[in-house]
Amino acid sequence: MASSLRIATFNLENLDEGPGVAVPLERRIEILRPQLERLEADVLCLQEVNGQRPPGGGPRQLIALDRVLAGTVYADFHRAATSRVSGPEPKAGTARGADSVHNLVILSRYPFNAVREFRHTLVVPPRYRPATARPAAKSAEAVAWDRPVLCASIELPGGRRLHVLNLHLRASLAAPVPGQKADPFTWKSVAGWAEGFYLATMKRTGQAVEVRLLIDTLFDEDPDTFIAVCGDFNAEERQTPLRTIRGDPDDTGNPALARRAMIPLDATLPDSRRFSVVHGGRRAMLDHVLVSQALFARYRAVEVFNEDLPDELADVGPQSHHAPLAASFDLSLGQKTMGSAT
Repeated sequence: MASSLRIATFNLENLDEGPGVAVPLERRIEILRPQLERLEADVLCLQEVNGQRPPGGGPRQLIALDRVLAGTVYADFHRAATSRVSGPEPKAGTARGADSVHNLVILSRYPFNAVREFRHTLVVPPRYRPATARPAAKSAEAVAWDRPVLCASIELPGGRRLHVLNLHLRASLAAPVPGQKADPFTWKSVAGWAEGFYLATMKRTGQAVEVRLLIDTLFDEDPDTFIAVCGDFNAEERQTPLRTIRGDPDDTGNPALARRAMIPLDATLPDSRRFSVVHGGRRAMLDHVLVSQALFARYRAVEVFNEDLPDELADVGPQSHHAPLAASFDLSLGQKTMGSAT
C-alpha cells in the first residue's frame, strides 16, 4: 500500500491551441510539460484549460491538454473536468463563454468514487440592480459565479477517501456594467468602475461562501475526513475569500469549531518563497492548497515552484504566470497534535 501522497495545483493560464492563441501550443508544451513532470503529483488540479473542437467537428474536447500530457504519467491518470467543456456554442456575436474556456480539471493516480460540480448548488445567486447602468436597469438581475467548483472524491490506497475541491475564483478586476465601458479595458466613469468592482467582489466572495458550505457538508458526513481545496483563489491570506473558506477560530470566535478550520499549507513557507504570482514587481500568493485537520496530521512539506517566475505585466511568453504548488503527505502517520499553521 502506498504511504505517500502528493497533491499539486497549477493554473496553466489559457491553455489553448489554434490560430487565435498568442503563443503556439508547441512552444508552451516545451515549458509546461517539464513543469508538470517535476510536480510528481498523485493528484493534480489544473485551472484555465480551454476546450477545442476536433478537426472533424463534434463536441469540444481537451485536445490541447492531451497534447501537453502526451508521454507523461498523467496521460494515463483518471480525469475529471467541468462538464461545460462540451457545452453549446455561444450565441452569435458573443464571446466564447465558460463552456469552452477556463475549465477545471482534476487528474488522479487513484480512481474517483464520485465527481460533482457546484455552481449555485448550495447558494442562490444574489440579485442586484446596477445604479450606473446605461440605459438604466429596469430590475435586479442575478449575479452568478463565473465558474463552478469541481469536487472529486478519490479512493486512496487502504480505503481512505480524499475529497479534492478544484476552484478558480474570479479575479478582483471589475465586472462589466452595461453601458459603462468604452472598450474592454477602458471605463467611462469612476462610478461605473466602482460598481463593477463591487459586482466582482460579490461573485468571488459568494462563491467562497458556497465552497465553505460544501466543506461543512463533508465534515457533517465525517468530522475526520481528508479534504484538500486547491486552485487559484485570486486572494491572499487575509483577504475575504480565503478567510471565508478557512473558517479560522480567530474569525468564528468558537474554539469548538477548530476541527472544521482549513489550513493553508503555504503558511508554512518562508516569506521569501511565499508567492505564486508577480504583478508589476509585487509578489503575491494567490494560489493555495488548504487541507482539513485530519489530512494536515499527515502533512510533510509544500513546495512552490516560483523560480524565474515572470512578471505578468511585462511578459507574454510561453509559460504560465502562475507558479505551481505541490504538497506531500505521509499517510502512514497517525494522529498528531492539531493546530493552525499560522
